[in-house]
Amino acid sequence: MPDPLLRRVEPDAMGDWLRDAYRQSRALQESKGGDATFYEIGANAPHMLEWYFKSFYAGVFYGGRVEVRIKELLRYRLSMTHGCAFCNKGNVEAARRAGVGDAQLDAIMNEENDAFSAKERAVLRLAAEMALPNMEGQLTPALYADLSAHFDDGEVFELGMVAAVLAGIAKFLFVYDLVEREAHCPFGLHAAA
Repeated sequence: MPDPLLRRVEPDAMGDWLRDAYRQSRALQESKGGDATFYEIGANAPHMLEWYFKSFYAGVFYGGRVEVRIKELLRYRLSMTHGCAFCNKGNVEAARRAGVGDAQLDAIMNEENDAFSAKERAVLRLAAEMALPNMEGQLTPALYADLSAHFDDGEVFELGMVAAVLAGIAKFLFVYDLVEREAHCPFGLHAAA
């Protein structure tokens, strides 16, 4: 269970939209083991959560030029790599709603699996390059060629920016101890100093 140092904000002290998001997260917590810590701590700076949910998610992730289903594959691959239990629980459901099938969800860490098209394989390879544990990650000419067979340069840029924000948020969530980690999470808690 997360144990952040920052103060938790009670739901009655949150604005309406944030309180609603918090309650939805609590419902997920009760039904699937999710967690609302991110909202409780984020309520200290509601303008940042508003940017994250309304500008990044509404405007770019669910907006933008790349189809949402492709971005859901990217996001789920990143969250599985990073080992964020909170993210994985929500991302698997969001991926299903976007049309990602169980065979793809089960094979998300193996982009060479026959469950994926060439387009999807290219996106999953990009996710592997953008993932936090891959400090040597690079958009190589071969990967760019694979992506360019399915996306124009603006879309390749969009995919990279989406992956960068998601990876950065994952690092933030771990550093601030706002989420529960999966057993395979490569980012451990440090001993209290």
